Amino acid sequence: MPKFTTPRTRQPRRKWQAAALLLAAAALAAGIFFSIRPIMADPPADSPPRVAQDTVQVDAPTEAAIRGALRYLTTQQMPSGSFVHDENHQAALTAYALIAFMSAGEVPGEGEFGHTVTQGEDFLLDCCRPDGYIAAATGENNMYGHGIGTICLAEMYGESTNPAVRPKLERAIKLIVSCQNAQGGWRYPPKIGDADLSVTVLQVVALRAAKNAGIDVPQATIDRAVDYVKSCRDRDSAGGFDYQPGSLQPGFARTAAAIYSLQVCGLYDDPMVAAGSNYLRDARDQGQWQQYFTYGNFYAAPAEYMIGGAEWTDWYNGIHDLLMSRKITQGDQTYWTPMDGGAGVNSVYATSVYTMILSMPFHYIPLYQR
Repeated sequence: MPKFTTPRTRQPRRKWQAAALLLAAAALAAGIFFSIRPIMADPPADSPPRVAQDTVQVDAPTEAAIRGALRYLTTQQMPSGSFVHDENHQAALTAYALIAFMSAGEVPGEGEFGHTVTQGEDFLLDCCRPDGYIAAATGENNMYGHGIGTICLAEMYGESTNPAVRPKLERAIKLIVSCQNAQGGWRYPPKIGDADLSVTVLQVVALRAAKNAGIDVPQATIDRAVDYVKSCRDRDSAGGFDYQPGSLQPGFARTAAAIYSLQVCGLYDDPMVAAGSNYLRDARDQGQWQQYFTYGNFYAAPAEYMIGGAEWTDWYNGIHDLLMSRKITQGDQTYWTPMDGGAGVNSVYATSVYTMILSMPFHYIPLYQR
């Protein structure tokens, strides 16, 4: 079964020295949770890299759009620290907004957006219940929100001086582990039940992000999760993934989520990843990526980045040009309306995800590094 490994190459990133030390300590411990042995032996030092050097850069107009989007998101923050205007999914949307800030290099307490990020962090920490479940006190919550909230806390851990982050992150991971079903998946309620790919992938990525931050995660949980993701491979399509095993409903968003989760588990060269990437390109080129466009591209961009080389350059250039052509500028602010064809997302969510995608060449977030 696959073992988590450190990303194949890591770009420099400010303020992650503490997390790097924790990760090194966890690797040296080599206890029962993870093997530090990579899935495939590392190539000799003098051999060419398996992933081409990233040549994609953020140009000045794109950086201006990113900064404008962060200003827009700041105006959408509520006094509580959340980034939503109704009671549903407050933790999830706040986590997406915080990831956008961190993707652009913004951290708690520093710079133009330091106060905004700190307030968002405090709100998300307040959503962490004693049993580990990340859920706002009011409105709808589910394991989808818990997964993205846990990802955000894990990415925040190396950036924050708040001592509450680690224990709450640890409890959030324990909840994920305890809610996994026998087939290896998760569903919307925070309990063992049936499963689907969309919720499962968020838990898998959360586990990987926590591992990056030095948090213990049982290997058996990862093994079962990978088995579940692979079981969702659609048997009748060339590379697509289904919502649930055997449902025969492959789609762009599900496939993007699936192959990214396999990559973060170390399966960079699995044939399912290559076939899934081809499926994504075909869906894009045929205009079949509009359903769940925002959710799907939240995964498709880092999945293609992990592949690297010309494939990543082509993907980033295409999504970049589309996003830049659809941005709305008002004064010094930039935002986007969702490109999902009325799929129930709002401008805070869309702006957060599209900002994250445009910011990926900055390499600030470990999950978006090779």
